[in-house]
Amino acid sequence: MFNLFKKVLGKTSEAIKEIMPTKRKEISKEEFEDILLEADVNYDLIERLLEPLGAKINRIQAFNSLISVFQYKADFKESEAKPYVEMIIGVNGAGKTTTISKLAYRYKEAGHSVILGAGDTFRAAAIEQLSRWADKLKIPIIATQQGHDPSAVVYDTIESAKAKKIDHVIIDTAGRLHTQTNLAEELKKMIRVAHKALEGAPHRKMLILDGTQGSSSINQAKAFNEMIGIDGIIITKLDGTAKGGSVLSIADELRLPIFYIGTGEQPKDLIKFKANEYVNTILDEIFI
Repeated sequence: MFNLFKKVLGKTSEAIKEIMPTKRKEISKEEFEDILLEADVNYDLIERLLEPLGAKINRIQAFNSLISVFQYKADFKESEAKPYVEMIIGVNGAGKTTTISKLAYRYKEAGHSVILGAGDTFRAAAIEQLSRWADKLKIPIIATQQGHDPSAVVYDTIESAKAKKIDHVIIDTAGRLHTQTNLAEELKKMIRVAHKALEGAPHRKMLILDGTQGSSSINQAKAFNEMIGIDGIIITKLDGTAKGGSVLSIADELRLPIFYIGTGEQPKDLIKFKANEYVNTILDEIFI
């Protein structure tokens, strides 16, 4: 697991090495600030993290400072419901479809049955892409044509899961419609219909955030959270960027559970987020 965090933060580590070619037992406050800025941590957060620290910083002090960002009470929404219904939310291009395939693969590897619902009926490409993943992973999918009512897909997917006694339902949603109002109304309707098909559904609304987007992904998250209430976050594309510090900014701003980090393009490339390992992987590049 630790090596996987090293992989996902590889480019961030390279950026840190450019600032600090050699590791040391202590670094100055200014050096720590430069490192955090380079890793794309929000400047206001950096100011708060540095404020209680002295002129010289050791590893323990740096760890305590960074880990403090994750010390909020995140409501991990758990349910014993079967089927367990998850709705996957986020803007187009954040990696929704690939992440759905990763979740499906993870559940299947754990011995659970899965069905997908192609609820992004706004884009034909989204339906085709999700159908290809379902075929590749050998799992059922409920899909319709572009332009059809996504709420009907939600209802049919849950009903099919109930009839076939399937463990997990994963439903895709549209990332962008003509206006934000349209998107909000569509998502709210999908949630109402899910609850109608199965009381308590969707059990988890997961937001996919592109880790390379920095503050714009935080603004997206706030908008979706205001629309429908988000239960947790999956961060994608961190392996392709030096902005690994954006995780700190996301956690600080949103105060929501970060469930997983995407580590690549393949279905197996998804790891559970662990704050301690994330922070230590960054500090390994700084301190002896």
